[in-house]
Amino acid sequence: MKILVFGHSGQVATELRALNSDDIQITALARTDADLTDPAACTATINAHAPNAVINAAAYTAVDKAESDTETAQLINADAPAAMAQACAARDIPFVSISTDYVFSGAGDTPWTPVDLTDPQGVYGRTKRDGEVAIVKAGGRYAVLRTSWVVSAHGNNFVKTMLRLGAEREALTIVADQIGGPTGAAEIAQACVIIAETLISDPKKSGIYHFSSAPNTGWADFARAIFDAAKLPCAVTDIPSSDYPTPAKRPLNSRLDCAATEAAFGISRPDWRVSLTHILTQLDFPKD
Repeated sequence: MKILVFGHSGQVATELRALNSDDIQITALARTDADLTDPAACTATINAHAPNAVINAAAYTAVDKAESDTETAQLINADAPAAMAQACAARDIPFVSISTDYVFSGAGDTPWTPVDLTDPQGVYGRTKRDGEVAIVKAGGRYAVLRTSWVVSAHGNNFVKTMLRLGAEREALTIVADQIGGPTGAAEIAQACVIIAETLISDPKKSGIYHFSSAPNTGWADFARAIFDAAKLPCAVTDIPSSDYPTPAKRPLNSRLDCAATEAAFGISRPDWRVSLTHILTQLDFPKD
């Protein structure tokens, strides 16, 4: 099976490259290979590689910067996936695209289901939602996989930031009222491949799905878990989101209901504590 991946050095793309084998041939595209600000180039790239499936693991993820760089965010998060989905539909091959909990309002405390109404509160969420709509409209074999709080041993993410700050400081103040599921990039990559393989034989399973790790937690408690596992003596004080203003509003409720994903693909919610252990091992924590 030949899978073409848009993205190369990002967290999920890195983990997808690690899945390359004789049975699953992964071709991951760097920015120099595929210009996501040029949707037509994305179409041409898919046609040139003629893969069995396409996974879009690339996105404009600078949430705050997107508020002032709307045009670029729209191209990368909406227009490029639209072109990819159309190209895949024309070739009748599966297209799996990673999306986000930011498509929701972030209100309440009930886990969001795939059929809940979207209500993005910022440019990042709005452009990702626009991409979802375009993928569905393309009419091919597809899966939009919404996830949250991606972490890994690669790139920039909360775990790596906490390890750095926890080694430098004796105490930190961390937002506690944003609740979600920290999700390992490795687990997301594995889920994407399983979904792509399934859609080859069962296109009726096309749809929007959710995937995040369990149990749901807050950033402050997640930080405590990181420090405990890494044996870093850094104290954490809870603060509300209102004490840490950002250009883009963060959702307070990032809980995702993943029941449909397990029912359709047999993929259950992983335990982020297990993922964290693997990540810390890769990063050589705890230190001797």
